[in-house]
Amino acid sequence: MPVKIELNKNAKNGVKPVKIFTSDVGNLALTQLKNLSQLPFIHSHIAAMPDVHAGIGATVGSVIPTDKAIIPAAVGVDIGCGMNAVRLSLKAFQLPTNLKQIRLAIERAVPVGASAHKMVSVRAKNLPKLQQGIDRLFDKHPQLLKMMKKPRQTWVQQMGTLGSGNHFIELCIDENQDVWIMLHSGSRGIGNAIGRYFISKAKKDMQGHMHNLPDRDLSYFSEGCTNFNSYMDAVKWAQNYAFFNRQEMMELVVRAIKPLLPPFQLTKEAINCHHNYVQKERHYGKNVYVTRKGAISAQQGELGIIPGSMGTNSYIVSGKGKAESFCSCAHGAGRNMTRTAARKRFRRTDMEEQTKGIECRKDSGVIDEIPAAYKDINVVMENQSDLIDIVHQLRQVVCVKG
Repeated sequence: MPVKIELNKNAKNGVKPVKIFTSDVGNLALTQLKNLSQLPFIHSHIAAMPDVHAGIGATVGSVIPTDKAIIPAAVGVDIGCGMNAVRLSLKAFQLPTNLKQIRLAIERAVPVGASAHKMVSVRAKNLPKLQQGIDRLFDKHPQLLKMMKKPRQTWVQQMGTLGSGNHFIELCIDENQDVWIMLHSGSRGIGNAIGRYFISKAKKDMQGHMHNLPDRDLSYFSEGCTNFNSYMDAVKWAQNYAFFNRQEMMELVVRAIKPLLPPFQLTKEAINCHHNYVQKERHYGKNVYVTRKGAISAQQGELGIIPGSMGTNSYIVSGKGKAESFCSCAHGAGRNMTRTAARKRFRRTDMEEQTKGIECRKDSGVIDEIPAAYKDINVVMENQSDLIDIVHQLRQVVCVKG
C-alpha cells in the first residue's frame, strides 16, 4: 500500500513532510512526528512505518534522516535491539508432542529478565572484539561507570542473555513445516547506560537552546563536536554488542535443544538485524545519518524479520528498496496499548486463551505482552506490501519471555 497520511505536505520555513504508511496512528505519535519534522537538520522527509506508535521524544516506527546531526533519544536506550532467526533442518512432525522440556531447556541455558551468566563460556570468543572499545569508552567517560552496578563485569556477564519486556526466544514453524529459532534482544544494561548517558549530555549541551526545540527529548549533537564523535563511537560499540549478544544467544539455544531433538543442521538462511540503530546511508542524493527507531532496513533483496506478538504470525521478508521509506519497513506489530493499560484490562485467563497451543509462560508477569496489546500484524503487513515481499510466514510453538 502507498503512503496513507502525509503531514506538512505544503509546509514552509524548513518544516519537512512526514510520510506515514498507515492510517492507524495515535494523536501523541502524530504530535511527536510533527515535532521531529520541525528540526532544522531533517533531510528530505520523515517516514513512519505501519507499526508506528508513541515513544519517548521520537516515535517508535519512525525513520529519521538527519544531516550533520544525531538525536540520541531517537536511537533510544536499547541501542542495537533487533532480531535473529535461523532455519533448522527439521520438520514440524519431528518435534515432541509436549514442548515444555524444550522451553525449560532454553530458560536454563539463557538467562532472562535481570539475570546474567555467572561465568564466561561460549561468549568468550567475541569479548576481545569488544573489550578494547569499552575500555576506551570508560576511560573517556568515567561517569558511565557510575550508571551501572559492576559495569566492567556486567557487560561481559550479560553477553548471551535475553532481558525482559518484549524480548523473546521462539521455536517456530513456517508454511513448509520447517522449524525455525527466532529471538529478539539488544544491548542489555550497557546499551541502556550508554543511551541514558548521552541523552543526558545532549540535553545539557542544548540547555541554552531549549526554546528552539519542540521537545527537550529531541536534544541533539551536531556533527564535529566532541560529544557527537564520542556518541557515534559508543553507539557503534553498543550495536556491535547487540549483534554479538543475539548471535551467541542463538548458539546457546541450539546447544540447549539439541539433546531433545533428532539430529539437525542449521541452514544458510540466517538473519541478524537491528531495528533500533543509526548508520550513514545515501538517500535522495545525499549521505545522511539514518536513525531507525523501531524499523528495519529493507534494501532491495535484503532479508529481514518482522515479528508479531507472542500469539500471532511472524514474517521473514525481502526488501523492495522503496525510496519513500528510506529502504525501510516495520519492525513488528507495534503496541496499541501501554503495558500499564494491558495489566489493568487483562487477566491470566485472557492470556491462556490468546496463547492457546503455544508452550509459554501464561502468568501475570507477562500479561503486558498479551497479543491483544499489539496491533494486528496482518494489517501491518498489508500496509507495507510495497515495501517488502513475504518470504516465509512463521507461527511460534514455543515462546520464552523475560
